Amino acid sequence: MAYEQSVSWWSFAAQAEPVELLQTCKDIGYTAMEMVPPEMMQLTRDQGMKIATHQLHVPIPVGINKPENWDDIKRQSEASLKLAQEWDIPFLIAFSGNREPGLDDDLGAENSIKQLEVLARDAESAGIVLILELLNSKVNHPDYMCDRTSWGVQVVSAVDSPSARLLYDIYHMQVMEGDVIQTIRDNHQWFAHYHTAGVPGRNEIGETQELYYPAICRAVAETGFTGYVGQEFVPVGDWKAALQQAYDACNVT
Repeated sequence: MAYEQSVSWWSFAAQAEPVELLQTCKDIGYTAMEMVPPEMMQLTRDQGMKIATHQLHVPIPVGINKPENWDDIKRQSEASLKLAQEWDIPFLIAFSGNREPGLDDDLGAENSIKQLEVLARDAESAGIVLILELLNSKVNHPDYMCDRTSWGVQVVSAVDSPSARLLYDIYHMQVMEGDVIQTIRDNHQWFAHYHTAGVPGRNEIGETQELYYPAICRAVAETGFTGYVGQEFVPVGDWKAALQQAYDACNVT
């Protein structure tokens, strides 16, 4: 089975009315939305779209790398797992949190492994996969700890659970480290979800930016990936045309 394509709600919410957004995505060929506001979940399902992801906890800077956050994250995760089961959401996005104040990466990884082990056990029981998101700390999320593929792989591989994987955000990792296709080939077993956006700017994934998504998505397909490639760019032009172009660029299977 080939992978499917999804669309992040937040990327288009400012430009598109909900029903029109959902209908447009469905007509193009997208099968799911991501990070849908809870009050929009019924509408999403009524329009024939699935929900691929939701956040396990928020905010992004307050993550699993610090023990003082764990009680609140555990509380949030219990509610998120119930929501995911209710709405058949297969993936919940987790965040490492920031390095400050002075937390080094080794101790942050050790802390993250301990917390993710607890959270993954609950997720396994619920039939949900937790995806720790790789984000750039250079432009969008200063001081975020899970900003390199190697660090993320270190954490999820140590957890040793099918419910602990990574969200490989192509935009963010191009900003941080590049070498996207080889990274996918070398680490795909740890990647349960992908996000797109153009570099630089996090806008359309067409010819005005430096990544060539047809080749990247062929590399994803060649790994046997059967999850979702999610469009998470913020369009500066016509949003409908941007969604069509992005779907075509990533429709390589």
